[in-house]
Amino acid sequence: MARRSAEVVGWLRFAWTTLTSMRTALILLLVLGIAAVPGSLLPQRPTNPVGVSGYLNDHPDVGPWLDRLGFFDVFGSVWFAAIYLLLFISLIGCILPRTATFLRELRAQPSPAPGRLTRLPGHTSGVVDVAGSAVLDAAEAHLRARRYRVRREADAVSAERGYLREAGNLVFHICLVTTLIGLAWGSLFSFRGTVIVVEGKAFSNTLTQYDEFGSGAAFGPSALSPFTIRLDRFDVQFETGPVDTGAARSFSAEVTVSEPGQADARHSLQVNAPLHLGGETVHLLGHGYAPVVTVKDGNGDVAFSGPVVFLPQDTNFRSGGVIKAPDARPERLAFEGVFLPTAVSGGADGMVSAFPDVLNPQLLLNVWTGPPKQETGRPENVYSLEKSGLTQLMDGDSPVSVGLAAGTGYKLPDGRGSISFDGWKRWTKLQISNTPGGLMVLASVMLAVLGMAVSLTVKPRRLFVRVGVVADEAPMDVLAEPDEALRDVAGSSLASRRATAGEHPPRTTISVAGLDRVEGRGGLTDEVAALASACGIGVTLAATEDEERS
Repeated sequence: MARRSAEVVGWLRFAWTTLTSMRTALILLLVLGIAAVPGSLLPQRPTNPVGVSGYLNDHPDVGPWLDRLGFFDVFGSVWFAAIYLLLFISLIGCILPRTATFLRELRAQPSPAPGRLTRLPGHTSGVVDVAGSAVLDAAEAHLRARRYRVRREADAVSAERGYLREAGNLVFHICLVTTLIGLAWGSLFSFRGTVIVVEGKAFSNTLTQYDEFGSGAAFGPSALSPFTIRLDRFDVQFETGPVDTGAARSFSAEVTVSEPGQADARHSLQVNAPLHLGGETVHLLGHGYAPVVTVKDGNGDVAFSGPVVFLPQDTNFRSGGVIKAPDARPERLAFEGVFLPTAVSGGADGMVSAFPDVLNPQLLLNVWTGPPKQETGRPENVYSLEKSGLTQLMDGDSPVSVGLAAGTGYKLPDGRGSISFDGWKRWTKLQISNTPGGLMVLASVMLAVLGMAVSLTVKPRRLFVRVGVVADEAPMDVLAEPDEALRDVAGSSLASRRATAGEHPPRTTISVAGLDRVEGRGGLTDEVAALASACGIGVTLAATEDEERS
């Protein structure tokens, strides 16, 4: 039993070590990126349910299997959440031990100098006639001036710098974790909806008012900020010159915003200037035309009256739409047609729009009739006509085609009613969205880039100085002449020591070496040379045995 328990513990330790290794974290990050690819290639049910239905109809063989595997809701699938959580755990498991090690290194002194500095790259040595303590004083002063952390011993000085490199690594990994948190926060609580508002109409920020709406799994309707936007006027200017004729030059939606407890406020909503209302952001996405029509049924009663949104189909705003009068009696009426802002003859193509602005508006319609339909409560697409139960109105052998200019009307044959084209209005498409965690993600990414830059530019380096006493006397003319800085630290110059009667100057051997903690860093030999010069010896650097062999 004890052996079996030890094996289980060993396997658990191995699994945890593997999961929290940096290699595993990088692999999981790559897998997460690959797993997100289907979310951009395939329609997603939370944001495009119509597209998902169309894909399933067009691909009856592979579509159901993709649906079972969660490819139509990638970011809400179990397997994507599993990868996400494993990456989260792996990063935290990497960060915590490294943070503890880094904090211990910050509190600890630099490593002591090795016994044989000649084994290190870029080493040099020499002999000076200054006391060893003075040499170590000069070395310590030089190193501290260059922002090294210094450890002083009786016969050696060791120094180290570059702690910010590990700090940059930790900042990068911590910011990666906070980025994942911000993305998860936004994915769970965010929402995005669009709505088309006609001039003179208003939109209230409630779920029932949206044309399209998508949200995260943890979103609740109570999170919507209470406000109302009324579109007073939409202004647009098109290019009329010979170059880029018809290109849009400016858009501006003049709106009135009503919020509880506040006075109504007027705003100008533009493409690159969204409104911020409560926690939501309101963007201007598009615009178009809404012909204003009046439909009377066969009994002479008004079955429908008001603007109808037509969707643009080309750059000149040739727009298609449907006018429905389900309450018309004795037969319900429906019209399928095209609105042309500037109608001209297109030859074989029929009537076309020659310019996106309204210069010669015309409404072209086909007429459909049918018996009254029982209300089922099932929603219908307002931009397309469900023709089941309807029959196209015919004039002899030809379909009835209605062409109306602004201010004109048409009586349907056989007393089925009439339709009049009363005018037109503009509409604008608004997007209302809220993505919490966006600022956290932005700040995390910026700090991660900063941390990576620090990690790539900081040079972690160690320098060492070791002194010793010369065993035998040597002529004075073979001793190295110390530099001015060393003489200042020692307290007296070489000449003053020689002038002291009956006293020989101290003779000290000095070894200087350095070590880079990261490969591929330049400048080590210059650092060692500068430290050797500060200690009073020459700057000719010896190579290690490995370097000589290479």
